[in-house]
Amino acid sequence: MSDLTLDLQEGGAPRTNKPAWHRLLKDPAAMAAAIFLLLVVGAALLAPWVAPSDPYASNLRLRLCPIGGPRCPGLLLGTDQTGRDMVSRLLFGLRATLMLGFTAVAIGGGFGATLGLLAAFYRRLDTPIMRFVDVLLSFPPILFGLAIAAVIGTGLNGLVVALCITAIPSIARISRGAAQQVMHQEYMEAGRSLGLGDMRLLWRYLAANTWPVILIYMTLQLGQAILLGAALSFLGLGAQPPTAELGSMAADGRKFLTIAPHVSTLPCGLIFLLVLAFNVLGDALRDALDPQLRQ
Repeated sequence: MSDLTLDLQEGGAPRTNKPAWHRLLKDPAAMAAAIFLLLVVGAALLAPWVAPSDPYASNLRLRLCPIGGPRCPGLLLGTDQTGRDMVSRLLFGLRATLMLGFTAVAIGGGFGATLGLLAAFYRRLDTPIMRFVDVLLSFPPILFGLAIAAVIGTGLNGLVVALCITAIPSIARISRGAAQQVMHQEYMEAGRSLGLGDMRLLWRYLAANTWPVILIYMTLQLGQAILLGAALSFLGLGAQPPTAELGSMAADGRKFLTIAPHVSTLPCGLIFLLVLAFNVLGDALRDALDPQLRQ
């Protein structure tokens, strides 16, 4: 069996994962972002067990307690406008916000990546798929949220649909661009000459050699999806009271900025750190996995 056939059976392009991960591990900013995200995701998953109290239990006698206030012992980050523990609210709000972001990128991004691969692999599908993507790109994300809220109604379900749709076009274009570069590689032509089927060429070789670029952009898109979801929730299109979600929590606290700024600034700060961490990690993944940057 020839070396070319062996290369194709192993997935096409030479594998350079080990140096890439070594380079990623040597990036202190990337490691700090990754550790922060691991801690945050772990806290969100374990929120029902690690939250110090019920996030929906009100106590009007303790409403708007400041951080470390003497009249609120045991309440580390104070309370909101109805006396609910901010630590518990933040943990459950983080859980909802991350669920929105991961769902949007997993479903919308996965669908967009598939469209991009199909457009690059089947030339006859390129024009209709990309015109559909262009139509989606022509609508501002906020407009999508407003339209879907009008059809489905406000709430997390409508917000998930809006975020999934907005994640499709940008990832589809990135996926198509990366796949077109792979389509011109010699191992793709060699695979066709060996009689490999379309499905094997498409998923085993084309997808296998474009996943680094798609993964990088999906990581960056996570931050954008979280930011957009929080913005739509801030406008009242997402989670409805009393559901804890960082965007809606920030909106609820804006009425008390002068007397209890922590009610709004804490969820806003957490959103900022999440988006920053995903962007830093995405940039580090790009530097580590992009073969042109490694040369």
